[in-house]
Amino acid sequence: MKFWLMVPWTSAEDMIEIAKAADSMGFEGIMGADHGFIPQSMAADYPYTEDGKPPITGDMPYPEVWTTIAAMAAVTTRIKFSTGVYVLPLRHPIEVAKATGTIARISNNRLILGAGVGWMKEEFDVYGVDFKTRGKRMNECIEVLQTIWAGGYVEYHGEIFDFAPLQIAPEPSQPVPIILGGASKPALRRAGKYAHGWMGNGNTLDEMPSIFASLNESRAKHGRSDQDFEIILALKDKASVADLKALEEKGATATVLGFPDNSVSLQEKIRFLALLDGYMKQF
Repeated sequence: MKFWLMVPWTSAEDMIEIAKAADSMGFEGIMGADHGFIPQSMAADYPYTEDGKPPITGDMPYPEVWTTIAAMAAVTTRIKFSTGVYVLPLRHPIEVAKATGTIARISNNRLILGAGVGWMKEEFDVYGVDFKTRGKRMNECIEVLQTIWAGGYVEYHGEIFDFAPLQIAPEPSQPVPIILGGASKPALRRAGKYAHGWMGNGNTLDEMPSIFASLNESRAKHGRSDQDFEIILALKDKASVADLKALEEKGATATVLGFPDNSVSLQEKIRFLALLDGYMKQF
């Protein structure tokens, strides 16, 4: 079992110091969160709370992910970096391909793109992107990224994105792995078809068997059952060591750990990392 450190709502400068500390410990990597902005008022459409109210406010830091990851990569040598999750259909895939390809090169391929379709309609409205078509946009974004990352002059002709041959350099020396989030049926089908893995978004232990089954079904349908596939857990339940080991036997490859209080000082966070490092040694 591998362990990712999830650091939402953390300042960019603190993330640099946390990355340096985590690089010397047993963490597989670090994940930061993504939102372009936080509107003053939001519809109660957040899918991961019972009342639909998102647990975020405008003063909670969301450092821009690519610049922050590049800075963390520059001061580390081992750990990987991902986004948990990047709202991919909100952005143009050519821009994302350019940023991620460059980071992959300067980090020695320590970048993973963790992506989701997004839930905040207000973001899409301000960006001028159709919220209703974000699933279709997501699929085409992934196809464009994978096409551009292959290198050379490439073209793409889809319903949403359409361009004649173009080239972006530098391309990554190997494709950037994509790990997709979301537990809806379309999200699980998409992960099985396109991605190198799937990450949870606050699931219960009881939900995991059906998620495993859906992922395996989609991978088999698209002839990908023999390919390596990451399953990164993010559990609501307080899982025991035995619970995690049982899920590992069923296909889980990693889980996320985080700070119980993201508002504490950097010094307290560094001390807590040492406790997590001791916990990880049980596996």
